[in-house]
Amino acid sequence: MAIAKAERLMNLALCLLGTRRPLSKRELRESIEAYVEAFGPEQGATGSDDAFNRMFERDKDDLRELGLVIETVESVDGEVGYLARRDSNRLPPITLDAEEAAALGLAAKVWQQARLAGAASGALQKLRAAGLPEEVDPYAEHGALEPRIPVHEAAFEPLMLALRDRRPVVFDYRKASAARPETRHVEPWALECWRGHWYLAGFDRDRQAERVFRLSRITGKVRSRAGRFTAPVPDVVTVRETVAHWAGETADRSARIRLRAGAGYPLRAKATAVRELGDGWDELEIPYGHGLDAWLVEFGPDVVVLEPAELRADVVDRLRAVAEG
Repeated sequence: MAIAKAERLMNLALCLLGTRRPLSKRELRESIEAYVEAFGPEQGATGSDDAFNRMFERDKDDLRELGLVIETVESVDGEVGYLARRDSNRLPPITLDAEEAAALGLAAKVWQQARLAGAASGALQKLRAAGLPEEVDPYAEHGALEPRIPVHEAAFEPLMLALRDRRPVVFDYRKASAARPETRHVEPWALECWRGHWYLAGFDRDRQAERVFRLSRITGKVRSRAGRFTAPVPDVVTVRETVAHWAGETADRSARIRLRAGAGYPLRAKATAVRELGDGWDELEIPYGHGLDAWLVEFGPDVVVLEPAELRADVVDRLRAVAEG
């Protein structure tokens, strides 16, 4: 949700919650700064009135979707007004047992290194004000361990906001085998961290299929777009399984490669056998599955595929595509 819209909705909610009598559209239009700036006070211009009415109805629907109970009241003279009674919009007391409180405290601490650290801390303070026990220690069962999720990619925050608001996004993405980034139009479904890297799963509108994107390969800014999703969001989004399949984690075959000494530690971690060849090279056996060719291309001249021949040919084709691009 854009900051301007969020601020407008907040001001509208405060007006409706703070009034003792129903407020008409005219009064709201003249009282809320965002409406005044966009349309001015009552001007009598049909186009301006229509635009305001459409925005007001959307804002009212958005607030109701967020859970605000807004009443529509008609006065004796036929004028329609709106208000949100406090007793109808009061949250019930929050009761948390020790395990639930510890889980929430741990979740807030996990995000300490992320750009959302301030939001997490603020949420934790509000929960404590609403009844979260101060004495709950989220690390009681974990000793001195302090779990954290590092987020260094600038794309993370706008993607997370787009996920929350169910808004399509546009970004430039550079595949491992491509020399230049391509523009992708995506309906974001889920963000997940796996083996130290963040991935986005979503519906790629250009390819009309589900895709997984590594955030470190997103170049430039992530731009959100208006409009609804065109594809249904699955109940379960298997980000890790998709990435594992792409990386050959589910492979039942082996590939033999030469790897420069001191390079390719992710490949060494996956190797089932390693043999020193001398002259600065080692020979490795690694699991071979779908997508391994794209992964090997990332290591450039530090990797030489020995077998199978089909994998060697795929890697060569990808390298040629990069060179010709």
